[in-house]
Amino acid sequence: MPSSSASSTPTSTLTWISWFCSLPGHEYFCEVQEDFIEDDFNLTGLNSLVPFWKEAMEMVLDVEPDEDSSKIPDVSIVEASAELLYGLVHQRYIITRQGLQAMADKYEGGIFGSCPRVYCQGCYVVPCGRSDLPGLDTVKLYCPNCHDIYVPPSSRFQALPGAFFGTTFAHLFFQSYRELAPAPFYKPPTATSPGRSPHSNGSESVSSHDEPFVNPNPYGGQKRAAGKVYVPRIYGFRVSERAKSGPRMFWLRLRPENHEELDMVDWRGRWIDEVDDDDDFDEDDDEDDRPMEDFDPVSK
Repeated sequence: MPSSSASSTPTSTLTWISWFCSLPGHEYFCEVQEDFIEDDFNLTGLNSLVPFWKEAMEMVLDVEPDEDSSKIPDVSIVEASAELLYGLVHQRYIITRQGLQAMADKYEGGIFGSCPRVYCQGCYVVPCGRSDLPGLDTVKLYCPNCHDIYVPPSSRFQALPGAFFGTTFAHLFFQSYRELAPAPFYKPPTATSPGRSPHSNGSESVSSHDEPFVNPNPYGGQKRAAGKVYVPRIYGFRVSERAKSGPRMFWLRLRPENHEELDMVDWRGRWIDEVDDDDDFDEDDDEDDRPMEDFDPVSK
């Protein structure tokens, strides 16, 4: 049941789930259907992660506890277990059809906020986690335009466990709702010279939204991609790509203009004619996020 502060309000019909999702800082959560929680199949393996499983389940589902109250622990402990249980169930619910739709409504309403990167032009973000297990990391925000993750700007969201959203939701969301993601290819609306050099800087073309957007994706649905990349300059001159303080990783934010350009890079995103044959990168080492790579020539 909700705490005494919530029970004092004239909302006697308010469920624990509705109360929990309405708390300040819980705007990222959607309300999980009770029939989803009551299905034992959806709870497989969670009883080993949540202490006081039975009491926590009774609190989440607003079930009256047993008359034998001698074995019931302190209410604050049960509340913590109930929040953990709901968060882990929430991680599984938001990758179902109903859960994706509920989160899509929040996404279109801008509940999750927008990307802090200037050249993403206010692209909406979605919450995600870097681990599916609780206690390892807090929630992050994933941007579908620059494909990077960010810390929530408000401190009231920064304590939310990332496991309550998981590692799958953000990417499954944009696979399911392609029309909500930016287009995979960036075509500058202004006329550009044909046959753009693969090493040219994609930020040089000035974008304009006056012309109608023609979606380059044959599957349709996507919005115009924000393809500009920031270029550091000193007195108007671009900082060299080879400089230690230069934009050596600017390609992380580039988008191809068409699908043919995808054949001009290898699986690591580097131009094929620049690939080092002696590169012995371990392809199997993909359990953790890969570090940024330094492509500067090694000075001997």
